[in-house]
Amino acid sequence: MLAIPVLVLVSATVTLGVILGLEYLRGVRSRPTMIGMHFLLGAASLEVLVMLLAGAPDGTVLLVGRLGHVAAGLLVAALFIGVITPMIGRQSRPTMNIALAAHAIVAASGFVVLVAWLVFGRS
Repeated sequence: MLAIPVLVLVSATVTLGVILGLEYLRGVRSRPTMIGMHFLLGAASLEVLVMLLAGAPDGTVLLVGRLGHVAAGLLVAALFIGVITPMIGRQSRPTMNIALAAHAIVAASGFVVLVAWLVFGRS
């Protein structure tokens, strides 16, 4: 029950990321508000995930296995790569493509590990 907000936020982030990725592949310039919403949803979902891993404010602590920490680490890496992508990708389109591919692969891996952790148990 405590994991539902994390799953909803991460799923919304992934959905918006897929939309932004499809726009990028079509050559359409994404609106800055959509990019900002993607960033804010990603940061919020990561915050809620860390709160879930650390324990609820009322003292409730879940049995946290390695998959939870791996998912959090991958999502932190995806957030970091997503933030630095515009900085390193300004110079050339191939560099931007590689950075965005790295962001998408790490984020997708984090999402899959998170879902596996939530579905197959938190032990």
